[in-house]
Amino acid sequence: MNNHSLVIYVISDSIGETGELIAKASVRQFESENYEIKRYPYHNSIAQIEPVLAEAATQKRALVIYTNVEQNTRKYIVQKADELNLHIVDVMGKPMDEIEKILGYPPLREPGLIRRLDENYFKKVEAIEFAVKYDDGKDPRGVLKADICLVGISRTSKTPLSMYLAHKFYKVANVPLVPEVPVPKEVYQKEPEKVIGLIANPTKLFSIREERLRALGLTGSAKYANPERIKEEIEYSRQVMEELGCPIIDVSNKAIEETAEIIIEYIKKNN
Repeated sequence: MNNHSLVIYVISDSIGETGELIAKASVRQFESENYEIKRYPYHNSIAQIEPVLAEAATQKRALVIYTNVEQNTRKYIVQKADELNLHIVDVMGKPMDEIEKILGYPPLREPGLIRRLDENYFKKVEAIEFAVKYDDGKDPRGVLKADICLVGISRTSKTPLSMYLAHKFYKVANVPLVPEVPVPKEVYQKEPEKVIGLIANPTKLFSIREERLRALGLTGSAKYANPERIKEEIEYSRQVMEELGCPIIDVSNKAIEETAEIIIEYIKKNN
């Protein structure tokens, strides 16, 4: 690269992705291939930034783009750039200033927040995909990979709870308990403190199941909504849960959010 090339220095107190993207997008508008981008991630002290600015000052054509949010380093870059006659672009400054004016309070000035938000987003998506894949006992192998395994008979809120907990970044598998179907061996292999049993009172279950059958256009005489059958299922599920040694939550009069909070509190306490 010759001495007349444009050299863009991207300085960041995080990974520097934002600054580099802005540098690339801007330089492409000039249809020039005669440039170089140098990225300096995790530069959050004056001692780290000083040699970068000193090197930039030796270039014929240099631009410094920075995304630092900490006040002392920002002030230093402005002051030093003025001394060295450097061209600088403060990516975060103006937007943060204007947002502060609108909201009326200062920013956190914590490096890497956008990265953390991105990581949380992907973690949530991964947990949701996990909940869908291992819903309703579709693949018992998911039980061993899960942060939480929910067990219970039909209509004890296993699926909506799995999805709600996924939004809180927990990978959840749920397994239906049916007297005629053996409980997958993976459930017994799972650490008891990561298994949660869900039950509901017979009256509540009868009402929910009847409504479900009506929605499907089926008659109320089906075994699924038979009161005696429901009691039998509840008794069976309690036996399984006692064998597993897992906590049991009665979801009869609880909102999904309330049950989820009980589960989260239990998991945090026991892991």
